[in-house]
Amino acid sequence: MASPAPAANLTPGLVWLFLSPIGRVGRHAYWLAFALVWVVIGIAFNMWWSSLGPDIDINQVTLVSFMESNALFPLLFLLLQWIELALVIKRCQDIGVTGFLGLLIFVPIINVLAVVIIGVAPGIRGPNKHGPMSDSYFRRSS
Repeated sequence: MASPAPAANLTPGLVWLFLSPIGRVGRHAYWLAFALVWVVIGIAFNMWWSSLGPDIDINQVTLVSFMESNALFPLLFLLLQWIELALVIKRCQDIGVTGFLGLLIFVPIINVLAVVIIGVAPGIRGPNKHGPMSDSYFRRSS
């Protein structure tokens, strides 16, 4: 009978990367995931902008008109906010600070600075209480 693999050798997947706030994520995976999120935001914005007529006054464009233009945009917005929050929390845990700092992404202007500063800060080498290494999390052994 084969013994199960040690818990630290299991690699988390994309569902963990995008949806779970538990664990640690390295700078490389963090920036790639954020790039994907920003591409999705760009595609949604482009779809909305293309749906506007050429005679639209730019001063009349609001976030509300964006959300009302497609029934799926509010759901997409909430999903992308969760993904960004999960990424920032995992990155905070990788650099050794509390994941509650991830709530800074909801503060205007500070959110951009927080994403960049957290993204460029080096992670802690070796294990910490959130996982044995970057791009990991602790799992209970069966």
